[in-house]
Amino acid sequence: MESVRDVRQLPKAHLHLHFTGSMRSTTLLELADKYGVHLPEALRGGEPPRLRATDERGWFRFQRLYDIARSCLRAPEDIQRLVREAAQEDVADGSGWLEIQVDPTSYAPRLGGLIPALEIILDAVRAASQETGLGMRVVIAANRMKHPLDARTLARLAVRYADRGVIGFGLSNDERRGFARDFDRAFAIAREGGLLATPHGGELSGPASVRDCLDDLHAGRVGHGVRAAEDPVLLRRLAERGVTCEVCPASNVALGVYEKQEDVPLRTLFAAGVPVALGADDPLLFGSRLAAQYDIARRTHGFTDAELAELARQSVRGSRAPQPERERLLAGIDGWLAG
Repeated sequence: MESVRDVRQLPKAHLHLHFTGSMRSTTLLELADKYGVHLPEALRGGEPPRLRATDERGWFRFQRLYDIARSCLRAPEDIQRLVREAAQEDVADGSGWLEIQVDPTSYAPRLGGLIPALEIILDAVRAASQETGLGMRVVIAANRMKHPLDARTLARLAVRYADRGVIGFGLSNDERRGFARDFDRAFAIAREGGLLATPHGGELSGPASVRDCLDDLHAGRVGHGVRAAEDPVLLRRLAERGVTCEVCPASNVALGVYEKQEDVPLRTLFAAGVPVALGADDPLLFGSRLAAQYDIARRTHGFTDAELAELARQSVRGSRAPQPERERLLAGIDGWLAG
């Protein structure tokens, strides 16, 4: 019988983690108390809230909880604490590289404007990386619920800060709203500036939303992408192009994309040769971090240690980590498997 290795010791890259959603629940409680923010029971109970976002009412509730949590981040020291603790959690889970996703316009009103907010975030990332030894970079994400012109502004800003830690440009929020092609110019600006295109798709909407990410936004990675499993032709296309899907199993079930973990098509993607990077998405709301996603792959989907190691390799290959960092992580993965 194969020995079962500790997935927390498996070196890996984390490519799908949202900024506010990375917060510890204890930190949220302390910040809410600090600022006199009334938290609903769903955020105070110490357990992940019961969520279902497959209808508009459910998605609205999810967004409302997220917005309430974000309202507790009001000062540079709050941002610094969030990023430092997110880095500490990732290191504890075996992550050697983290690309954290943020829409700085959401924090700008309380942090002195868009550019000050982004600079505070980037400074916090740099400090946390130095303190913890975790390689960290930032994906700036536009909100598809806002006007595409806002996305262009963000794309130009992202390119401007590419030499200070921004490596990608994303598109988040409810993919059932609007069209990916409305944001094609913003993504063109980002790509022309050397940034990786990593929009969300194939979560709340079906395989067509993944195709739109490829055709209209020229995605190098796709946030989630699990619904591509419903289209064998699309699976082959993702595999042939080497487009990594950032799969978040706990999130998929928590939001009702799938009824139970057994339904998440992780094995289908993997078997089709689609590169997969497991991610925690929003641990604050979904209750589990990065290593737990590997535990799900092992426990629910029957991934062997060799296959878990390959998932970790795919996460590293799908990252924007510099080559020496990639080689170090890949060597660590081989060491984990050999041990």
